[in-house]
Amino acid sequence: MSRVGKRPIVLPPGVEVTAKDRTITVKGKLGELTHEVPESIDFAIADGAIVFTRKSDAPAVRALHGLTRALVNNMVVGVSEGFTKKLEVRGTGYRVNVSGNKLTLNVGFSHPVVFNFPPEVKVALVGTTTKEQLPTSIISVSGIDRERVGHWADQIRRVYPPEPYKGKGIRYEGERVVRKAGKTG
Repeated sequence: MSRVGKRPIVLPPGVEVTAKDRTITVKGKLGELTHEVPESIDFAIADGAIVFTRKSDAPAVRALHGLTRALVNNMVVGVSEGFTKKLEVRGTGYRVNVSGNKLTLNVGFSHPVVFNFPPEVKVALVGTTTKEQLPTSIISVSGIDRERVGHWADQIRRVYPPEPYKGKGIRYEGERVVRKAGKTG
């Protein structure tokens, strides 16, 4: 049996789970999320926990078992605590501006790059520092849906991925970029 799939999801206080047909709805203090459970996976909600079981041992069903459990667990964590991804924008002259759910990046192109975020994803400018002798702005992307938070953080990073020579660009907080030596005379 799947190691991930067989673990029950313990519901924290303040999280309410309801099931209608094959749809699981999770409500918490931060919001509400729903997920459609595949036909090959059964679930039971009892004693403040959700348990998933599979109907067969086919490889595709075994894969769905752990995946379904992980997705519903992410929903429970999302509505109770939320998810946050932080990005660092490093580079001299690089500017970040946030107004509402609109992010404007000036990262060395001839034009600013503008992102308009959906209402369920929040973006904020956390602060600025100096790292590796480069001015650094820190952007925070947060929300209750882990998939959407990760998607929007990736879209921001794709604008200017970190380059290995000077270390400029947009990277996840804590991401290690292997630096290369430049030209030798």
